Amino acid sequence: MPESQKGKIFMLLVIFMYAVILVGIGAFIGRKVKSASEFFVAGRNFNSGLLFTTLIAANLGAGSTVGVTALAYQHGLSAWWWIGSAGIGSMILAFIVGPKIWRIARENNFYTLSDYLDKRYSKFFSGIISLMMAVGTLALFSGQLLGIAWILEVVAEIPKTQGVIIGAVVTTLYFAAGGLLSSAVVNIIEVAVILIGFIIALPFVLKFSGGFEGIKANLTDQSYFDFFGMGSTAIIGYIVMLVPSFFISPGLIGKVFAAKNERAIKIGTSLNGLVQLIFAVIPVIIGMAAFSCFPNLARADLALPTAMKNMMPFYAGSIALAAIFAAEVSTADTVLYMLAGSLTNDIYKRFFNPKISDTKLLTLSRITSVICGIIGVILALRLESIISALTIFYSLMSVSLSAPLIFGLFTKRASNFGAILSATGGIILTLFITFSGLSGYVDFGFIRLNASTCGIIFSFVLMALSLGRTK
Repeated sequence: MPESQKGKIFMLLVIFMYAVILVGIGAFIGRKVKSASEFFVAGRNFNSGLLFTTLIAANLGAGSTVGVTALAYQHGLSAWWWIGSAGIGSMILAFIVGPKIWRIARENNFYTLSDYLDKRYSKFFSGIISLMMAVGTLALFSGQLLGIAWILEVVAEIPKTQGVIIGAVVTTLYFAAGGLLSSAVVNIIEVAVILIGFIIALPFVLKFSGGFEGIKANLTDQSYFDFFGMGSTAIIGYIVMLVPSFFISPGLIGKVFAAKNERAIKIGTSLNGLVQLIFAVIPVIIGMAAFSCFPNLARADLALPTAMKNMMPFYAGSIALAAIFAAEVSTADTVLYMLAGSLTNDIYKRFFNPKISDTKLLTLSRITSVICGIIGVILALRLESIISALTIFYSLMSVSLSAPLIFGLFTKRASNFGAILSATGGIILTLFITFSGLSGYVDFGFIRLNASTCGIIFSFVLMALSLGRTK
């Protein structure tokens, strides 16, 4: 049997065994989950270590691995701003937003962010946000599945369709079994695999490309090594879109609700942010090295799997494969967590069946997770790139939620009228700039801003102008 064929079989065995372990752990933990409270907030008993692992596992997914490597392949060092912005947002969640909203959640037994929005504003506002988040989150979930598919296609020659299905089946099975609790336990293994895999991969990639000097020698465009080389429009867009996304995300806030105390939130969440800021360098360097050695790839999303397959020894590539597979799956389970919460607790229970029993809500959440897994597969097969999928979600979430959440937490003058005006006004402006003759940007002469940046700024202005107004 040819060595290449043996390698492919070995890679498939690695994926299979890893998937079996994840599903097995999820099923074991799921036997202990008997209520909706345990499914959504894990009994509110996470210490700082468990909160850290479940947050960092959620944040190091397709966007932070395959997506950022693709950005670095295209733009160089400035691709750091994608994960860097997420790390900054995580620090705000750790010390400002997280502790405050956790206290409110504990006092009122909230399961989701929408529970808070319902109490702070109105059922109508929380319902609209939940519906939009469900749509955006399906795009996010499909992006994670797409990341898994690209990896499996290049490394193990598994067609895109089968790769998407593999990712969906593994994630859905272990999450549906035990919800947040099973995800958190599985995330411990996933985080260890992710960090070890990428740390091992980096020196091999650098050696293959001749180190930083070798990368520079192969590239003529020196802006590739500029920390701001992507341009102010793109960087500001990432900062404005992603920093809020990582302290208002329903999935991340839901995990914070599971913390046992404020100390666990501050330590676990800030450590998650710090690791993101440091980790951000690794996929950026891998993407730059891949471009210097393989500048003519058919698509940038193939940069990471190409580096993994061609720039490191077989054993290191196998470990890297497991790391990337873990990264994509770990974020995908957080997305399913958000979807289950939005569709069952936030929409079905609140609007259609307020008296549903705890056990029936648990069953419905598990069924919903499976259905969302199927829909995610269908969407993933239609998306063009991971970053495009993530941008849909982050833009929608930041524009609609940032101003209402921040003003709602820190001033009593924020009103339901202002929240609705802010969210709808921001989204309308974003859509107008995106689909009108402006081509997605507004040029102010001294600065050029993209659609989502304009929408977020406008939403904050509307919220500020509406303070104290009730109609």
